[in-house]
Amino acid sequence: MFGSKESSNISGYHDKTPIYIEDEILQEAVLEQGLKDQAEYIAKSEGILFGEARRLSLEYSNIQKIDHLWEFSALTKLNLNNNFIKKIESLDHLVNLTWLNLSFNNIKKIEGLNNLQKMEVLNLSNNRISLLENMDNLVELTVLSIANNKITQLNNVVYLCKFKKLFTLNIDGNPIPEENNEEKYTLFLAAYFQQLKFLNKIFLNEDIRNRASAKYNLDIEEMNQGEHQAQQAAKEKQQKEAILQMHEDAFVEQLNGDYLYSNIIQNDTELSKLCCLPGVDELLEAFETHLVELCNQLFEVGLVEHKRRDIEVKLFFSRHRTDVSDSQARASKVLADFQLQHKQRIKDLQEAPDDEKESKKDICRQEINVMCFNLMAVEFQLYSYMEETIKKFDNNITEMTGSFSETAQGIFVHCRELEDSHHQQVTKIAVTTLEVVAKGEGEDDLPDDVRMLFLDKNTVMDTLAASHDNHLQTINDRETQMVTRAEAWKVALIKEIEDTELKRNRMRIADIHRYADCLREQLKELK
Repeated sequence: MFGSKESSNISGYHDKTPIYIEDEILQEAVLEQGLKDQAEYIAKSEGILFGEARRLSLEYSNIQKIDHLWEFSALTKLNLNNNFIKKIESLDHLVNLTWLNLSFNNIKKIEGLNNLQKMEVLNLSNNRISLLENMDNLVELTVLSIANNKITQLNNVVYLCKFKKLFTLNIDGNPIPEENNEEKYTLFLAAYFQQLKFLNKIFLNEDIRNRASAKYNLDIEEMNQGEHQAQQAAKEKQQKEAILQMHEDAFVEQLNGDYLYSNIIQNDTELSKLCCLPGVDELLEAFETHLVELCNQLFEVGLVEHKRRDIEVKLFFSRHRTDVSDSQARASKVLADFQLQHKQRIKDLQEAPDDEKESKKDICRQEINVMCFNLMAVEFQLYSYMEETIKKFDNNITEMTGSFSETAQGIFVHCRELEDSHHQQVTKIAVTTLEVVAKGEGEDDLPDDVRMLFLDKNTVMDTLAASHDNHLQTINDRETQMVTRAEAWKVALIKEIEDTELKRNRMRIADIHRYADCLREQLKELK
């Protein structure tokens, strides 16, 4: 990857006109890089299967923009060196990529690599990059070349310390001031990169390690301490996010506490006019206590039901994998038996006299048809069984979500009953206050705006009704959200399973037909 090929004949290719990646270029590249014999026939007759290509080399191709690579989902090695590329983009779908060469381009910024979590070898040398950034997800990175770019800060290189598997680093040829002092430059990086074996093709031996440790010991300790604290904080954040995600998956997020009560109070614009009435504060405290108890009850039910659903889902997928594996084993047995006999039949055909060849070809065709029928039968049996299995799974999940929704709705009924009781008690206090104000008694105990409010009975009753409606609306909205999301989750899950199984079935049938057609074509070409 770091050899001299990229640096040779540079001037010649830049004389050509820049181009974009198109299907024709990709087809030629894939065919040139490994599709032979039967595979080449399939590629040419059925269309090149980009999704099966493992390696793709497009160096010295005058490419200006990375594009049209979304079908290369199985790609592990991509070579785009010595082109006109200015931006790292359109690589999100290449999730299996382990080797990427973008050297000798016009790239100014590291970006577009977030999904390449399997990346092991990355070459960005001879570009215009000035900052090491946006590489956090490359946790498998072992070899990195960023040589001959525009990096000026040695401290920026410390960004790479997070890659614990990095053992080869080349940053030679960057305008880093410390590079003029080779000892300081080497010792600094050797100290900070404990796992590094090679720096700019120099082996970091024990002597270099010892001198680096002695010189930068305090700095390293401080860095390690900061890294440890950052890791702890990240771990705690991850654990917290996982718990919150579980609550959300259980449809009971923010029900383990006073969140619903707080929402009720927040949405009640009329409450402030009633809180100053004697006894209302105590009623609100009691309302909050009992509502929180109901919410916690609902929260616990949600977690239990989520665990039940999770076990059912995992059990389904476990059985599905086993069923598919068993079916594949049966299909492999059919194929193995056929291929063994087909090989002998082809041999007999080639050795047979000319007057017998056509009859032997007919036998081969018949056996190909039988093989195709047997494979189809295996696939049909699996697909029919999966239809029944998915239907049973759908019934089980429907029963579980229905049971949970029914229990949740029962608890929400109690929440509304609690609110009704609270409303009636507040109404009694308000009516008593109306009577007191009407008699001209106790007015000094009320704020001016509240005293004015209680001079009009209709306004008071409207205020109480609006407060009550706001409370019930908040409770109803949370209930609707929970039930709706539970149903939507179930529908989406079943649809995804059905769509995935249908896609697998269609691909399997297409594979069987493609293989049979290929055998027939080979048979036709035999003399």
